[in-house]
Amino acid sequence: MTTIRLTMAQALVRFLAAQRTTIDGAELPLIAGVFAIFGHGNVAGLGEALHGVRETLPTLRAHNEQAMAHAAIAFAKTLRRRRLMACTTSIGPGATNMVTAAAVAHVNRLPVLLLPGDVFAGRRPDPVLQQVEDFSNATVSANDCFRPVSRFWDRITRPEQILQSLPQALRVLTDPAECGPVTLCLPQDVQAEAYDYPEEFFRPRRWLPRRPPPDADQLAAAAAALSGAKAPLIIAGGGALYAQAGDALVAFAAHRGVPVAETQAGKGTLAWDHPLAVGALGVTGTAAANALAADADVILAVGTRLSDFTTASRSLFAHPGATLIQLNVAAFDAVKHGALPLVADAAVGLEALGATLGSYQAPRAWTERAQRLAVDWNAVVARVTVPSSGPSNAALPSDAQVLGAVNRAAPSDGIVVCAAGGLPGELHKLWRVPAQGGYHLEYGYSCMGYEIAGGLGVKLAAPEREVFVLLGDGSYLMMNSEIATSVALGAKLVIVVLDNGGFGCINRLQASTGGASFNNLFPDGVGVDFAAHAASLGARTWRAAGIAELDAALQEARAADRTAVIVIATDPVAATREGGAWWDVAVPEVSSRSDVTAARQAYDAATARQRIAG
Repeated sequence: MTTIRLTMAQALVRFLAAQRTTIDGAELPLIAGVFAIFGHGNVAGLGEALHGVRETLPTLRAHNEQAMAHAAIAFAKTLRRRRLMACTTSIGPGATNMVTAAAVAHVNRLPVLLLPGDVFAGRRPDPVLQQVEDFSNATVSANDCFRPVSRFWDRITRPEQILQSLPQALRVLTDPAECGPVTLCLPQDVQAEAYDYPEEFFRPRRWLPRRPPPDADQLAAAAAALSGAKAPLIIAGGGALYAQAGDALVAFAAHRGVPVAETQAGKGTLAWDHPLAVGALGVTGTAAANALAADADVILAVGTRLSDFTTASRSLFAHPGATLIQLNVAAFDAVKHGALPLVADAAVGLEALGATLGSYQAPRAWTERAQRLAVDWNAVVARVTVPSSGPSNAALPSDAQVLGAVNRAAPSDGIVVCAAGGLPGELHKLWRVPAQGGYHLEYGYSCMGYEIAGGLGVKLAAPEREVFVLLGDGSYLMMNSEIATSVALGAKLVIVVLDNGGFGCINRLQASTGGASFNNLFPDGVGVDFAAHAASLGARTWRAAGIAELDAALQEARAADRTAVIVIATDPVAATREGGAWWDVAVPEVSSRSDVTAARQAYDAATARQRIAG
């Protein structure tokens, strides 16, 4: 057996550089690059190794560890999990900064390889700088925080251990059912230790996602339920897009005349004006989709974990005899909510289900009702996204009017990015997506601060497309450093900051549950000059006094030579009241406030409508 003597870090990066995937017939590196912020736990070992492979495995420098991991996650999401990135940090705070991002990837079933430095395996100089000591377990370090938010976790305490660990890591990162973050903790002394590695270990390997077919019995049960449906509804989730099953889902729905509602992750599966598109579902849903969901007798959910926002906290499917079919590659998700599970790849499962259904068609009256409701909803969208007097600078605009302006300015292949606050709800209801891949929301973990970093990852994955980042002032203040990274990398973004003077979304939630406005909005006279701040990070900037100026600024921003930031003040109270559904946010049983007592009574009545099965 031919061997080559390398340090563990050198062997690790050589292995990563050799991994391959195929997209549209072209072979590409599976690992597109490594985001790195170096420190004493990774600069000497892994830093030296990355320098040696910089031509085949690029290293990118970021400004915040959480942000660079968000960018890596967004990169993988944009490319439907076909490619991914790695992130390396020093030990201590650099590593734990990535824990939140690991949770984002875990919840959203997205691949990212995390390579935090770790304390000395040999323990000779313990305790080292930034080492967290467990008084009862000497094997624990700060990196143990990654265990609950990783799909695969390992600590490499001997250089030969990567021979077994790396193939397992790649298996998880590329498996559609197990996909999620992988954490390999790298003690800094082991990074520098040498071993005689088999040359065969570094041969190129091609990783393609599995496409498991459905079980025959599960398929028969699902087909039997759907073939008798008088009011069927399809829910398109993010898994349909990850499986590249969007076209198959559209064809299945069109052939059967079944209306399609969409989750946040699944939005854009159908073009907004498709005859069977009824829009967003759930708490942030359209009146059309939610009305159909309440009456549907069979719901076919494709590639979704059916979170509380999608199901209106398990109150949305109100038909007393409703049957839920969960087509999902992950059995964990397929059995939720008392569903009939159909465990399979989304595209393969839809093809098999279509072949089994024969000539089944949804009743024409049901399909026509869905189309009428969709027309009514599109009229609502047109009304709430444009000021009644037309674009002007006369008054503080609503979030809906701002996103309407951005939607009109975006090209047909533009991508909108958002994550937290009130904007995701408005976008889910109101943003018009002309084609698959134009809508990128992180709403599984709804992580404030994801927006700009995520936009960077989207742009790296799709450099030929225009990327529009929408975020509130609260998210901007939490994490904005990757504006500087986007400028440095030449990855241009158009960022629109909606300044409503604090945490406007939570202030509205506080009011809706009977609470007094408290600890969410800035006091009068307190504010931040976001445009000046963004300019200091290297961006082109504009301040828009209203929608008329926003329209003009968007055109100038699109023509700018680098990342552009537009700041506009918005109404902290206004929100789109049309559409939507109940959300289970517990209200205090006892309070001295009459508003809270009234809100509790409404809450008790709403919880009585929940269906807890499964």
